[in-house]
Amino acid sequence: MARPARVSPDRILAAAAVEFAERGFAGARVDRIARRARVNKAMLYYHFTSKDALYRTLLRRMFTLAADRMGAIGALAVPPADKIDRVIAGLAAMIDEHPFFPAIMLREIAEGGAHLDRATLAALAAVPRAVGAIVAEGVKTGAFRAVNPVFAYFTMAAPVVFFLAGAPIRHELSDLRMLDMRARSTNDFIAHAQETTRRALGVTP
Repeated sequence: MARPARVSPDRILAAAAVEFAERGFAGARVDRIARRARVNKAMLYYHFTSKDALYRTLLRRMFTLAADRMGAIGALAVPPADKIDRVIAGLAAMIDEHPFFPAIMLREIAEGGAHLDRATLAALAAVPRAVGAIVAEGVKTGAFRAVNPVFAYFTMAAPVVFFLAGAPIRHELSDLRMLDMRARSTNDFIAHAQETTRRALGVTP
């Protein structure tokens, strides 16, 4: 009976992340996840009662991690514009650490959030709330022009997610000499996104 507890659920979640990113929720199979994690299905179901539970646990963990990081940035004693720079860099760093995440989210968006239950949606909502609080602070202190904090969040987050998710396509385009992006790094794009967001928020140089 002690054997299941010795298998880390993190190992199963890591395997599930790859499977969901490659195949989406509908195409993902529990037996393939178990094989990737090097556990049997009984062990997987010991930790996660269903594919739905596994998927939602993975997403909630990512949303909570993102919200915590954004909240920590919001608590820093630095100007709001500097916090926004850190938010953009922080989102990019999270995606770099968890490269499966954009693919899963883009699939979920395309399916209208069909697999997100109330608890997962609540975890998701914490991310724009944390970033929105930074924007609201900047508006209140006069550092930013009057903007909707949630609109501002999507304006800065969506390009970062889309750019990093599209890395394989950009590489292919560069290899085919259809669009030369080889001289430009992710850091170049992040700096561009930071500058563009500052301008959108009305931050003067």
